[in-house]
Amino acid sequence: MKQLIVGAVAALVLAGLAGCVQMPTERQGVADLRPQISFVAEAHHGDALVFVDGAAVGKVGDYLDGRAALRVVPGTHEVRVVHGGQVLLQERFYVGDGVSKSFVIR
Repeated sequence: MKQLIVGAVAALVLAGLAGCVQMPTERQGVADLRPQISFVAEAHHGDALVFVDGAAVGKVGDYLDGRAALRVVPGTHEVRVVHGGQVLLQERFYVGDGVSKSFVIR
């Protein structure tokens, strides 16, 4: 009987220790290092259209600094912002991997 109790206690101790062991894990992720651009603008410019390299990519309000950004490929680009037929911003710029660039619209 004593051996049975000792065996049961040993089994419980081993089971408790086995529950504390954690198998090694590996976490993998992919970092997106593409450059990104965003805009700092007043509220009334939020619906101004954004063009990058001549292609319409959305509205200024879609890419407000601190909220969202537009990913672009590394290299030289031209950004143009148009509101009501008036060009608010037109600038040629270069961005490399991992760079965040903000444009101020006045």
